[in-house]
Amino acid sequence: MSGSHTTELVVFIALFALVSGMGFVAARWRRPDTMHSLDEWGLGGRSFGSWITWFLIGGDLYTAYTFVAVPALVFGAGAAGFYAVPYTIVVYPLVFLVLIRLWSVSHVHGFVTPADFVRARFGSPGLALAVAVTGIVATMPYIALQLVGIQAVLTAMGVSGHWPIVIAFVILAAYTYQSGLRAPALIAFVKDVLIYVVIIVAVLYIPGKLGGWGHVFDAAQAKFDKTPAPADGVLLNGTNQLNYAMLALGSALALFLYPHSVTGVLASRNRNVIKRNMAALPAYSFVLGLIALLGLMAIAAGVKPLTTDGKPDTNTIVPVLFDHMFPSWFAGLAYAAIGIGALVPAAIMSIAAANLFTRNIYKEYLKRDATERQEATVSKIVSLVVKVGAVLCILLLDPEFSIDLQLIGGVIILQTLPAVGLGLLTRWFHRWALLAGWAAGLVAGMWMLYTIPNVAKGKEHFGGSAFDLGKLGLDTKMTVYVGMLALAVNLAVAAAGTLVLRAAKAADGEDATGVDDYLADEGDPRVKDLDVAAST
Repeated sequence: MSGSHTTELVVFIALFALVSGMGFVAARWRRPDTMHSLDEWGLGGRSFGSWITWFLIGGDLYTAYTFVAVPALVFGAGAAGFYAVPYTIVVYPLVFLVLIRLWSVSHVHGFVTPADFVRARFGSPGLALAVAVTGIVATMPYIALQLVGIQAVLTAMGVSGHWPIVIAFVILAAYTYQSGLRAPALIAFVKDVLIYVVIIVAVLYIPGKLGGWGHVFDAAQAKFDKTPAPADGVLLNGTNQLNYAMLALGSALALFLYPHSVTGVLASRNRNVIKRNMAALPAYSFVLGLIALLGLMAIAAGVKPLTTDGKPDTNTIVPVLFDHMFPSWFAGLAYAAIGIGALVPAAIMSIAAANLFTRNIYKEYLKRDATERQEATVSKIVSLVVKVGAVLCILLLDPEFSIDLQLIGGVIILQTLPAVGLGLLTRWFHRWALLAGWAAGLVAGMWMLYTIPNVAKGKEHFGGSAFDLGKLGLDTKMTVYVGMLALAVNLAVAAAGTLVLRAAKAADGEDATGVDDYLADEGDPRVKDLDVAAST
């Protein structure tokens, strides 16, 4: 550790210790009679109001990896990196009514996971298992990538080795095991306040030191003009506009399919809490736009990424920018915001993955008569295993490969949309056809990702998510997000399979949710009673 980073490290450790203490204290916050149930440990008693839910979901969706990866993408590709801003804007109107229905049916039947809903909606344990396994597989690398954010900060402060990450996740595992979802809910307050302060100061302070916004954009354009890549620049061009739009739309459709997103929603007290949050959460999108601009500021400041194992690590761009531009004490504050920003989503993700295993694998296939206490115990243990797996991803794998896994994870989770998302709106699809569509979408998505190279990084496969339409025989240079093409295959197979199975009068499962009968009707007295009952 360099002596010049002592102040930064002290501030970072102090704030990290503060939120760790809050994580343990959270077990006493709104403490129920017992924590030995998934409703209490995994969903916070389903009792969070508007403010807590806003911070919880915001802390859940806007992660440490977002803080370092979005500016790094803008630093390397320019305008294409801003796709994260429109996707986090359009997602909330898209899921507004769907999430209200999911909360309602989950509250009535005690569902804890999206796979619980699928099991009851389509009467298919196999389809529910597919959704559960998909959620776990897609979430694991997402947790690992939170470590990438912490590692980038530690590297910028001159701290080498993996031991600090191991220590951080041991502490995280301990207070998550004890406090459950209440820990990230309480810590999210500190995390979000820190991020808001750091970003607002950054966009007001840094451009002034660099000569103004005009100079920032001019410097960025000058850099992109010198690169051989045809798709970068401060504006989109004809070859990447369609991919930009489809990437934004696909990411929006996938965001609330992730188990940790559903967990945050199901922890809400009632339907009105969800409505308020879907209206208020776009405030985070404004901050995300400011975060993305840090990539352009780094170009204007002449920042160079630090090297890891002889290779430049672009994830260090933001930490190095803060180190260059801010006083040491404020740089430490900014580093703490990123580090704490990893703890909240990592905790929620591990809880969500553990709940999926407990409810849809352990109880469904291993111990059908499991008690609430046994479910909670298994979920706690599995949450520890998940965290250990995430740490091992960083220790044993190239971090670049972990990023590839997350890229794959986004395409994978999108294949649960027909069963989970559309399943809340219609039961027209046959359960077997949904399984066939899920499998076809996964195969198509993996094949397309495998065929995408990245010449700049020397990769022949899994080099990105933009699929060249020319490979399909089309006379064009345009690219499209793999996830949307794979989803199209999924839906086509599911629709065709449903028509064939309906024509053959194949037996379908029973719907045990009742979601079509009354929960979709906002004016139904039973819906109003549901809100009143949940609030008392």
